[in-house]
Parts: sequence; C-alpha cells; structure tokens
Amino acid sequence: MCDLLREFSAMRGKLKAMETMVKNSENQILELRNKARTKVIFSTVVGVDGTIGPFNTDITLIFRRVITNIGKAYNRATGIFTAPVSGVYYFTIFFHAGGEHEAKLLLFKNSELMVMTHDHKSDTETADNGGNAVFMELQRGDHVYVRLPANSIIWGYDHHTTFSGFLVTQL
Repeated sequence: MCDLLREFSAMRGKLKAMETMVKNSENQILELRNKARTKVIFSTVVGVDGTIGPFNTDITLIFRRVITNIGKAYNRATGIFTAPVSGVYYFTIFFHAGGEHEAKLLLFKNSELMVMTHDHKSDTETADNGGNAVFMELQRGDHVYVRLPANSIIWGYDHHTTFSGFLVTQL
C-alpha cells in the first residue's frame, strides 16, 4: 500500500508539472497570436490647398488627409504618431515645393531629430522634390512627427507632401 501511495504521489507531481507546462505553452501561443494580430499602418497627406510656410518658427505639420490609419496610431488633430506597441517601425516623408524658397522636412522621435529631407532655394528651378525613410526602434508610447523648419515651405495640395509608416515587427 505504501508503494502505491508513493507512486500515486509521484504521478500527481508529474501531472502538476505537465499542467504547468501546458498552461505556459498556451500563454505563449496566445502572446504570439496577439503579436501577429497587431497591425499598425498609416499614410497621410498634408491636404491643405496651397503652400505651407514660410513661418518664423518651426511648426509640427498636421497631415489632415488620412489615407489609411490601421491601428489608429496617427492622430490627425496633432499630426503625431504614437507607437501602440514596442517594435521596429518604418517611416517615410516626402515633399513637393517651389524652388523660390528653401524646402525642408524634419522627422523626429520624441524630441530627437532622426532624419531630414532638404532642397536649397533656387532662382532657376520651378519645383523641388525630396524624401527620406528610416527604420526606428520605438517603445510603446514614443512619438514620431514631422516638423517644418522656420523659413521653409512645402506644397500642401492633396497629393504632394506625405508622412507614412508601419510596424515591421514587435519586440
């Protein structure tokens, strides 16, 4: 009888260990499924009729025309993208402008300049284009936004100046 009780106790211990393993595996599977479901993709256009700038100070651009905003991470009222999850993201900025003024866009992560695109003033060019792209590692809650520096201009028409991004992979 003692031998049976010991075997039963040992089997109970093994069963508990297996239950814990199964529960841990289920939690890992759920976490992976949630990561796979997290979609963050946005694409915006300034959407203002005419030129923007020049201003005396730097301004954060508000891209009013939202083409897509899967995950709702871009705020059309502030022009700021807020990372909903930690991960690696890919961002692009593009502008179109007249050559008679300097054209420049700055892409920031929180308050740190990450990349920019720039074209010098020219008396001989009638139009300028510029763009840049970057992969950035963001923590949940980090902000990404575009600034138009003082004394710069861009064209804001519906199809010219854009800000886009998407989540490449969660970390």
